[in-house]
Amino acid sequence: MTAPGPFTSFEEFYRSENRQLFHFFRRRVGREEAFDLAQEAFTRMLRTGAFERVDNPRAYLFRAAHNLVIERARQRKRKGTGFFPFDEERDAPAGPEQTLAMEARDLRRGLRRALLAMPRRTRRIFLMHRLRRQTYREIAAEIGIREQGVEYHMMRALSRCRKAVAFQRW
Repeated sequence: MTAPGPFTSFEEFYRSENRQLFHFFRRRVGREEAFDLAQEAFTRMLRTGAFERVDNPRAYLFRAAHNLVIERARQRKRKGTGFFPFDEERDAPAGPEQTLAMEARDLRRGLRRALLAMPRRTRRIFLMHRLRRQTYREIAAEIGIREQGVEYHMMRALSRCRKAVAFQRW
């Protein structure tokens, strides 16, 4: 059996190319699977007898390695990667109360950001109406503007709050 190219035997070819093939796989699939795939590529080449038949065994080996990466990706796609067994002691689902509490916290954060982004007068009028429960007339008298001005600022404040809530839902 004559070995193609500069290699006198498959063993010499294996020793020469094993490290580079391992690095090829490691960059594409990670360290854990690289060794197994490198062994698979060499095994397939030896089993098919391609080492003795091809003029450039290195090119053949790396083409086979490339095909193994594609094959592996297809298998994972078919199997639906990302499956992790459910461990009830570790992975307890969030209860509805916990989910609601998280959503409420996120909503409060969004509204707080919207409130802090409002112009000072708009924010003041909004807080006077919503927190102190003052009427538009009382606010207008305290600040020294007309009731229509209070309405205008309330419209601006409510618009910003609606936008913040709509953004939170996405």
